[in-house]
Amino acid sequence: MKRSLFGRVWANAIALILAVVFVFPVYWMVSTAFKSSGDIISTTPQFIPLHPTLKHFTMAMHAPFFGNYWLNSLMATVGAVLAALVIALLASVAVARMQFRGKKAFILMIMIAQMAPWAVMQISIYMIVRDANYLDKVLPLLVFYMMMVLPFTIWTLRNFVAAIPKELEESALIDGCNRLQAFWRIIFPLLAPGLMATSLFGFITAWGEYPLVLVLNKDPSAYTLPLWLTQFQSTFGNDWGATMAAATLFALPVLVLFMIMQRKAVGGLTAGAVKG
Repeated sequence: MKRSLFGRVWANAIALILAVVFVFPVYWMVSTAFKSSGDIISTTPQFIPLHPTLKHFTMAMHAPFFGNYWLNSLMATVGAVLAALVIALLASVAVARMQFRGKKAFILMIMIAQMAPWAVMQISIYMIVRDANYLDKVLPLLVFYMMMVLPFTIWTLRNFVAAIPKELEESALIDGCNRLQAFWRIIFPLLAPGLMATSLFGFITAWGEYPLVLVLNKDPSAYTLPLWLTQFQSTFGNDWGATMAAATLFALPVLVLFMIMQRKAVGGLTAGAVKG
């Protein structure tokens, strides 16, 4: 019992230390956004804002093109995630339930695509988008973001579909449902954890993507939030309060989405990794 108790205490202590290490930078960013300028540049660290203010958030939100940056990021990210979910849902059912020629090759191709380094393909992507006359637009970002998250989405959902007993579908077919109805009424509700896990992963990946938009979008009105934040010195100068406020606004959607979907998303990632 002593050894078991020591093991639990040791594991919890390590987990607590890691939590503090990972959470503290986020806390410092948010707290700095609420501090007054005097507290920020003070030689004595202020861990709690003594004179909280919203001035920095007002300055960040009134920066030029801020609304465009939010809209561009939101359209590219949400559009990419939704498109990836629709395509991956159909592909995962085909891979998990059907037998066809080239199935193993298709699965291997998915794994290779997931490991593909997008950085080495940026020149080719730029030439494709340039020749199509789609530079400084959101649509290419949406398409390539979707391609980034699609392999992981297919692989995860495929494991979830494979874990659902075929007998459930067969029972629905016997009861009078067709294939589409059996899928919509039986399989789809059971895929909720997998859909949440993959959508959260896709949202985080696309929302924070920076190198691709740096290459494709040169017009300031076509920037996304990650590219805008890298140019904080030209936007806010040495105003670290406004910079941290902008970073907080950028991280807020991901934090809110993760808090809402945390339990099912984490369970979905774990289950999707071991099932099938």
